[in-house]
Amino acid sequence: MTEQNSSREHRPTDGHNEAGEGDLRQRVFVLIFQSNTPAGKVFDLVLILAIAISIVTIMLESVASIGTRYGFFLRGFEWMFTLLFTVEYLVRLWCVRRARVYATSFYGIVDLLAVLPTYLALIVTGSGYLLVIRILRILRLFRVLKLARYVSAADSLFEAMLQSWRKILVFLYVVVTIVIVFGALMFIVEGPANGFTSMPRSVYWGIVTLTTVGFGDIVPQTALGQFIASIVMIMGYGIIAVPTGIYAAELRDVMTRRRSANTCPECSRSGHDEDAVFCRFCGARMQQAG
Repeated sequence: MTEQNSSREHRPTDGHNEAGEGDLRQRVFVLIFQSNTPAGKVFDLVLILAIAISIVTIMLESVASIGTRYGFFLRGFEWMFTLLFTVEYLVRLWCVRRARVYATSFYGIVDLLAVLPTYLALIVTGSGYLLVIRILRILRLFRVLKLARYVSAADSLFEAMLQSWRKILVFLYVVVTIVIVFGALMFIVEGPANGFTSMPRSVYWGIVTLTTVGFGDIVPQTALGQFIASIVMIMGYGIIAVPTGIYAAELRDVMTRRRSANTCPECSRSGHDEDAVFCRFCGARMQQAG
């Protein structure tokens, strides 16, 4: 769902748009929430640029050499952007008709989370780095660049994820069972002398080995342990493909259903893309396009 579509629920008036065009609140609403005007596009582009600069500032501050030398200025920029975004968030709440609806919407929550970490850093040291969540606000780029049609593709991916969660949950249960069993086995075979000092550490080795990451901080020394490790590695290559296959199958089903649901009103043939304007078979205009 794009912000432009969701903003229809936050209009500052009860439908009397023409009568309220001269009202300051209405003009601010159009400027902030609607990107189909020149001023709205400029506002969104400036906002996206400010977000990008603030993220770069936060990342630079985490570099020890830069943070030590320019930390004062970087923190000043961070507070400047935080105050700017705080004022923007409050203005958004002020200009909409139902502030609570916007505050609990996806973009409203993201806008709030974009400023909270700075204030939280006054209490909890280091929490200011959570400000990188501001990058989610760049999702507004979709509506600025007229990419809203591609949001439907994201909806398909999300729907496939929701439909495959039960199968993936069963898969994760199997994986957890495998790493616990093999971790316990390696704890018995290798023991503390070879680095397997506890069951949790042995299970950690099982996770690292099964996922074929292989940090190398714990390595089996005995022949039996190395044989078991080889089995776990081979199993890992086969297991990695399972969730990909599950998700791909669900995504195929979702795309098939969506294409089948988009039926031509003239020839009654399906198989069109979700945003198709004309029928791919007879050339008639699709219903949703009108």
